[in-house]
Amino acid sequence: MGVEAGAQAARARALAVLRIRSRALAVALLPAAVAVVLLAGTVGDRLAGPVWDAARWVLTPFAVLVLLAAAGIALVVARARPAMSPTVPVTEEAAPDLYRMVRDLADRLDVPAPSAIALTPDCDSWLEDRTHPAHAPPPAEEHRDIAGAGKQAHRRHPVAPVLVIGSPFLWWMRVGELRAVLAPVIAGTGPSAHPDIAAARRFVRGLDAAVAVASEPRRDPVSRAVLAGVGWVARLLLHSCRVHAAELERGVAAAAAERAQAVDYGLRIVAQEQVGLAYAGWDRLLTRVALPAWRMGRWPSRLDAGVVAALTELSRRDRLAEGFASRLGERPACDLLEEPGTVDEAASLLAARLFHGGPAGPGPDWSPVDWSAYPDEVVDRKWRLDAARLHRVLDAMGVRPATGPTAPATVAPTLSRVLDHLTDTGPAWTAGNTGATGPAAGSTGPGPDTAPSGAAGPPPGRPDPLDDEDLAGTTAPSATLAARLSAELAREEATPSPAAPSPATPSPTPDPAALWDDRALPLFPLQPPRTARELLADHLTAMVCCAAMDTAGATPGLDWLDGPTLLIDGERTADLAPKVLTLIEDGDATPLRVWLSQLGIRPEKPVRLG
Repeated sequence: MGVEAGAQAARARALAVLRIRSRALAVALLPAAVAVVLLAGTVGDRLAGPVWDAARWVLTPFAVLVLLAAAGIALVVARARPAMSPTVPVTEEAAPDLYRMVRDLADRLDVPAPSAIALTPDCDSWLEDRTHPAHAPPPAEEHRDIAGAGKQAHRRHPVAPVLVIGSPFLWWMRVGELRAVLAPVIAGTGPSAHPDIAAARRFVRGLDAAVAVASEPRRDPVSRAVLAGVGWVARLLLHSCRVHAAELERGVAAAAAERAQAVDYGLRIVAQEQVGLAYAGWDRLLTRVALPAWRMGRWPSRLDAGVVAALTELSRRDRLAEGFASRLGERPACDLLEEPGTVDEAASLLAARLFHGGPAGPGPDWSPVDWSAYPDEVVDRKWRLDAARLHRVLDAMGVRPATGPTAPATVAPTLSRVLDHLTDTGPAWTAGNTGATGPAAGSTGPGPDTAPSGAAGPPPGRPDPLDDEDLAGTTAPSATLAARLSAELAREEATPSPAAPSPATPSPTPDPAALWDDRALPLFPLQPPRTARELLADHLTAMVCCAAMDTAGATPGLDWLDGPTLLIDGERTADLAPKVLTLIEDGDATPLRVWLSQLGIRPEKPVRLG
């Protein structure tokens, strides 16, 4: 370990953590020590008498129980599998240039090289200790690392941590920028190799893993009681170590940053701007572009390449990002990979699994989609399915087809039907009648007696969507329709397709290399569930887009920053959302009808549903 002030502070905090461990061990051994003294006193009759005999009879079994409990807790702490970040492993054969760059950085920083490299679908990079036996690769596979050949490594020797790199960095950053960003991360292997710091970290990770084991649900009352005690002790020790462990990590980070100042310091300042930009583009791409596809059972297979397109579009629109796209002429960091497309596909699938909870592999209802096919296979299908759901709910509510001289003679779904319903403010839509199943008692359409029973209300265990405060500023027809849409969507999500495994259910044939717990997917949900008002706005927008595509020649499109978009004569429409909100909140369809008329969209014409 170097002479940096942060390294010395980290070692001092590590010793404090180890002292807490020693004190816990001393407390566990104290009853046994006292019992040994009492038993030894019987040899010379120095501790004779009824009082000493009673003390021996009481304390000796108690000491044995304490020792057994301490041994059990120590076994759980030692055997519990520490948490490991879900990553995509990158072997040296798959990225020899990347390994060479990392090895060169470690040599310049005079620190041990990371034992391996992995990618994560996030805009961050860190070192992760995977020396626990549960994190070892399968025996049949040959493990190689940067620091040395796997065949010569032994478990008793210290193993350097794994370098985890955010996959968006490889596609957006240039080689020099990536090198500058990784320098302080790789410098952290120096303090991590110190025996005291490594031992303190292992102890804290073991306690954290023991708490996780104790928190798992179990039916056996005996195991629940035993593990409850283990969890209580582990939490107590974690609470005692919390401050020291946090300061230890701060010291390690400070020491790494100080050591890395001698390597590409000027370029690192510029590269940090790219880190923030990549994070903004990645978040926008996931929430606006990837999430709609995931909800459709499709996962974009080139998310990292999409970041480049999204940030390039941002640089075109935003003056603050001017000049960033000019960097694209330099060598991208993804050139350090032998097969960037394969790595991007694996990272994209992992991102869908972490942020949405999709299955572990492709299937009939979970297939990849290329960016070129995204408008037709995701956007068009999404709009038509939403429009179909909207009309199913209207059918269940007994809403009659659109009327008027331009209405079609058939009962085909039209946009006019939706507009007429949302602008109907007749006597049937009073404030106290928002739960009615039709707009009028004399409706000629299917009434509540003929409506499907499954559309009568929310599923069991869910609150009534009509009680949602989000619907307070809407009209009565909008509130009722939004509530029915919310209940219908919740019912569909509660009954998944039998061909697709449940997102939170492990695959029937799990990957032997999957060493992280995937029983609580998604681990990082991107957005909270959509409110009833948002659902109604999305479905109404989808209906308008379907009408535009079927009657005005519009086409679905992909906007890298805003997601699905409607293209009319090749230009994206950006003024539809305010008019939809006006209809939902005020029941006024005039702005939307004017907009439809200006673009030649005919709401009375039938549309094709999904």
